[in-house]
Amino acid sequence: MSLEKVSSNKAFDGELIKYKFKSEALGGLYANFNLFLPANASKGKVPLLTYLSGLTCTEDNAAQKGGFLGPAAKEGIAILFPDTSPRGAGIEGEDADWDFGTGAGFYVNATNPKYAKHYNMLAHVTVELPQTIEAAGLPIDLTRQSIFGHSMGGHGALTMYLQSLRSGVKQYRSCSAFAPIANPTKCPWGQKAFSGYLQGGVEEAKDQYDATEIISKMGKEPVHILVDYGTADNFYKQGQLLPENFLQAARGVGYDEMQVRVRSQDGYDHSYYFISTFGADHVHFHANFLKA
Repeated sequence: MSLEKVSSNKAFDGELIKYKFKSEALGGLYANFNLFLPANASKGKVPLLTYLSGLTCTEDNAAQKGGFLGPAAKEGIAILFPDTSPRGAGIEGEDADWDFGTGAGFYVNATNPKYAKHYNMLAHVTVELPQTIEAAGLPIDLTRQSIFGHSMGGHGALTMYLQSLRSGVKQYRSCSAFAPIANPTKCPWGQKAFSGYLQGGVEEAKDQYDATEIISKMGKEPVHILVDYGTADNFYKQGQLLPENFLQAARGVGYDEMQVRVRSQDGYDHSYYFISTFGADHVHFHANFLKA
């Protein structure tokens, strides 16, 4: 899993570096990721905040347009930007739709034999990338990790965080999301993805990959979750996001506003204009836990 440095750009006195490596989790395909290292990383290890992007995105979109690098530099936090799927698997039909296949890995480990060799974004993000970063000797303190994301990536962040808590691993200290697909077994995007990637389809997904279902069965483990969504988001209006379902499930098992905060932002849509408006808020939220 040796890393190849593809490019580097100075930003906010830190460095945004694109790396490439051969990914075992993604079936031997090459994978890219961006890593922002703040200036203080030259003096010692820094905490890591992982950002998961939404449908059709690559590792570049949020690094360039999310508005996260300045706030992360001030807080002295690194940000990891993985890709959203394997690339070039050559599976029939993986490029037929924008919301399934390439650019739409949905942060699952596929169990459908057609996709199981390559579509393992859960393992790629939670296990392989941290191991690769550690093996390369990069100045990252993996005992201090948090996670956030947008849309499909918000779904990924919520489920990875909650799965980690539930299993006792506690890999991430906090989680936040912009317009997440919060109840994917109840929306068209999630139903399509799970029916394709998982041998057991939507039923298999409920316990592992639906944040609303997972949190509804918790309640004792302390959580630190922030969610923002825009009231002018067309995907929210179409019923793809369902943040109210997530909030209701969280309140139903006793999580209060201090532990699960879901904010509706008036007039904002699904775009990077929305994300960048509240990006600093989210970085500062995670800094409270990463620097504790």
